[in-house]
Amino acid sequence: MNPAYLVTETRRSFRSPRFVLFAVAFPVLMFLLQASVFVKAGAPDHDATVKVLMVNMMAFGTFAAAMTAGTKLAIERSSGWQRQLRLTPLSGPGYLGGKAVSSMLVGLPALIIVPVVAIFVEHVHIDPSGWARIIAGIWLGAIPLVLLGLLIGQFGTPESMQPVSMLTMMGMGFLGGLWIPIEGMPAWMHTVAQVTPTYWLTQLVRPVVTDEMTVSFASAAGALAVFTVVLGALMIKRYRKDSARV
Repeated sequence: MNPAYLVTETRRSFRSPRFVLFAVAFPVLMFLLQASVFVKAGAPDHDATVKVLMVNMMAFGTFAAAMTAGTKLAIERSSGWQRQLRLTPLSGPGYLGGKAVSSMLVGLPALIIVPVVAIFVEHVHIDPSGWARIIAGIWLGAIPLVLLGLLIGQFGTPESMQPVSMLTMMGMGFLGGLWIPIEGMPAWMHTVAQVTPTYWLTQLVRPVVTDEMTVSFASAAGALAVFTVVLGALMIKRYRKDSARV
């Protein structure tokens, strides 16, 4: 992987007001709104509910960051820049790998800022090992979401990527239990949620904050691994098909 290319890609994301809004500010605002409006201060399950909402918004912020790579990829395909890069020493794996790692890096602010807000505003307390599992679990568990963003970018156009990305984020966020905690979902929606990677992403760390409607770590990690393999294979296949046209 080319370090200079990785740094350039990461800087491009942080300089985008749209990225800062959706991947950083929006999850924080939604967490504060949900925690203040939908959680009763004196309720017995107040602490657990706030922690669940925190985890969900951390996951959503990472998801939003993951989708940025797809938008940039679609723009570069449309402008011919991707074709020009193929004429440089930057390899295909280096190009896609740089996009993927950059998306992982720009997902870190949501994993830091949302918990900080939760600690100081809602007085959330979790032991160090729990924090480590939540942050590392969501960050690494977002890999299939990064690959999904890159896959969509291989098909999309600059005009279509914004609505497609928004529909994907909102749809998978809703069905995967990021917007409505799965405890509040009807049984049929809980079943549907299990076909989305966002559901398994939160399940990877959910046992740290609640013991309700959780699955084992092995089950969540296994499901995310399957999504990673399938989405990664589809993304590589599409990229090679695009490259063969040049």
